[in-house]
Amino acid sequence: MITPFRHFIRHLHLLFDDATLSTTQRQQQATQLLKTLVQQHSWLPRAYAEPDPDRYRQMLLYADLHERFSVLSFIWGPGQQTPIHDHGVWGLVGVLRGAEIDQRYKPAADGSLHLIDATTLNEGDVSLICPRQGDIHAVKNAYEDQVSISIHLYASNIGRIDRQLYENDGTTRPFISRYQNASVPNLWFEDSDSM
Repeated sequence: MITPFRHFIRHLHLLFDDATLSTTQRQQQATQLLKTLVQQHSWLPRAYAEPDPDRYRQMLLYADLHERFSVLSFIWGPGQQTPIHDHGVWGLVGVLRGAEIDQRYKPAADGSLHLIDATTLNEGDVSLICPRQGDIHAVKNAYEDQVSISIHLYASNIGRIDRQLYENDGTTRPFISRYQNASVPNLWFEDSDSM
C-alpha cells in the first residue's frame, strides 16, 4: 500500500506551491515530511527496492511535472558506494532500511579534496544536502552483509542536472545521473492492489 507515499507527495506539492515560504522553511517542513515517510516501512514496492549485485541503484519514484522536485529510492547492496560527487541543488536523504555513511569533502587551497566529516545515518534519520553548506560527498552502505535503502528528495529533477564527479586530487568530470527505471511510470501511478 503506497498511501504514505501519496500523502508525502501531496504535501510536497503544497510546499512547493507556497511562494511565501523561504528555502529554509521549505527544507524544514520537507524534512519533517520525509521523517514521517521513512518511519513507515511497508509502502515501497519490491520493484523499487531490489538491489543490483554490481552497483547501487537509483529508482525514480516521482518527478514533479514542473521539475521543481524529484523523489528517488537508492538501493545499496552490501558494501556498495557512490563516487565523490556534487548535486547543485538542495536535497534530503532519509534512511528507510539499514544504514548509510555520508562522507563530506571540502576542497583545500591546492584544490585537492579532504574528508571533513563522516556521519552514519540509521533508519529514520534525515540529512540535508545543500550547496550553500558544501554538497561534495560520497555515500556508502554502512553494512557489508545486508541491503540498505534510502529515500532522496531533490529540489529539481536530479536526473537532468549537470553535476560533477570528483577525484581526490580535485579534478572533476561532468555527469548527469540516470534513473535505472527511466521507462517506468512514477510510483504515484502504481496500482496499489498489486502491491
